[in-house]
Amino acid sequence: MPIQDSRVRRSLLSLAALAAASLAAPAAAASLVGQPKYAAALIDAKSGELLYSRMADEPRYPASITKVMTLYLAFEQLAAGRLRLDDRLTVSRFAANQRPSRLGLRPGTTISVDEAIRAIACKSANDMAVALAERLAGSESAFAELMTLRARQLGMANTSFYNASGLPDARQLTTARDIATLSRAMIRSFPQYYGYFQQPSFTYGPTIMQNHNHLLRTMPGVDGIKTGFTNAAGFTLAASAVRDGRRLVAVVLGAPARRARDSNVESLLNAGFDVLSARTRGARVAVADLLAEPGDLNDELLTGLVEQGSADPQPRALSRVTYRPR
Repeated sequence: MPIQDSRVRRSLLSLAALAAASLAAPAAAASLVGQPKYAAALIDAKSGELLYSRMADEPRYPASITKVMTLYLAFEQLAAGRLRLDDRLTVSRFAANQRPSRLGLRPGTTISVDEAIRAIACKSANDMAVALAERLAGSESAFAELMTLRARQLGMANTSFYNASGLPDARQLTTARDIATLSRAMIRSFPQYYGYFQQPSFTYGPTIMQNHNHLLRTMPGVDGIKTGFTNAAGFTLAASAVRDGRRLVAVVLGAPARRARDSNVESLLNAGFDVLSARTRGARVAVADLLAEPGDLNDELLTGLVEQGSADPQPRALSRVTYRPR
């Protein structure tokens, strides 16, 4: 059931005062058919400078990176004191019936806001994303409108949300640049809650669930943020890392396989940190100078389940961005 405190509802619904034009979807979803999927962006988290882009303003499906915005709105309410981590969410039948990935709670079950957030950030639980959306706005569709409105306020001009989970919806589109903008806003606005994205695993009852972001375990300095996968979107990842006091955000959308996605993000981050280091020595070098560009990353067939790392197809030719340190 939605939060009864009218302050919360007023706070969220006040976003509706924005112009109706701000809800306009970006490009038509049909325009994605037959187009290459792979897109990438790399930004300096402090300055917002775009260090590298590849089709960064072209529309793409976000998959479960969508949940970063879902949590952004939840963190706003937590920070304002209008929502508490120990508040209980009641799982509706609609939420319980979401497709995997999900926590699998039955309708009528309750769960704390803290546990729901952990399940969303680590397990990418679609049922918990919907339960949280329903609590905050009364329905997932109403919450999705607020997500889009907040996206406009953050400067995400080419993003429209129609659900809180990232499950397939042809209208739900974003860009690599917009996701980088959202990721930077999350880091800067909610340092007190950002740790949710760093958890390597989540335990609920007897079950231990591993975070789908493998870079948390394999690349030093990586401390978030969110992965995603659907057949239409490909493998997606928004990642952030800190090295020598500097923070970068890398976004890859539409990779053909998990390993390609992770490898490309790692290459972008390594090249980006090298560029920042070179600048301190007065050298002029661009991130693109340190990367061997991939071929067509999209001549691959994606198979498997519809969400979150449940498949890792073996591509015919695993094209990747390759980092070439100098």
